Amino acid sequence: MDIDFAHLLRVRLVVARFGEMDLARWWNTRGVLGQIGEKALSRGFPKTHFFAQAKVVIAVAAERCREIFDPPQSVTLWNLNAEIEDRFESEWSRWTGQSSDWSSFFAELSTVKSDDLLEEAQRLRIADDSLILEARQLRRTAENRAVPIPIQAGINTHAITLLGLGFFRGEPGAPAIPYMKLGG
Repeated sequence: MDIDFAHLLRVRLVVARFGEMDLARWWNTRGVLGQIGEKALSRGFPKTHFFAQAKVVIAVAAERCREIFDPPQSVTLWNLNAEIEDRFESEWSRWTGQSSDWSSFFAELSTVKSDDLLEEAQRLRIADDSLILEARQLRRTAENRAVPIPIQAGINTHAITLLGLGFFRGEPGAPAIPYMKLGG
């Protein structure tokens, strides 16, 4: 399995923050991954509040995207295969134990500087120029609810990054859900 799970978390966080109501208005959280969420949760979770914030927004984003577009025999940024999701969940305890290593990323994440998801992805170092160029080639489906990702060699860090970057094709208040069909 060629997946950088810390990178997967960063991609999910960038998309989750970008989709909040104070930005793209894709899911019903407002600034939970911003300063509002930090102030609200840091008192109860002084060392791990960033991860509490992340759990909330990731769960809300995943549910909202499932409501909009839940393709059969496919994966999305929020719904990868069971093995990957289990490994991702098992990393949480390690990440929370190293919360100081993540504090600068969460601080950068909380202060969005652009209304362009691809610019934010580049600023937060989850995508380089070649991935941004590849993402710009993605198109929405005819009904505008989804963004098909060309079939990759499997689910890997590159594919996961495209599943996140593809959200840039959404519009304020109307996300377009990137997905990748599984082989077969």
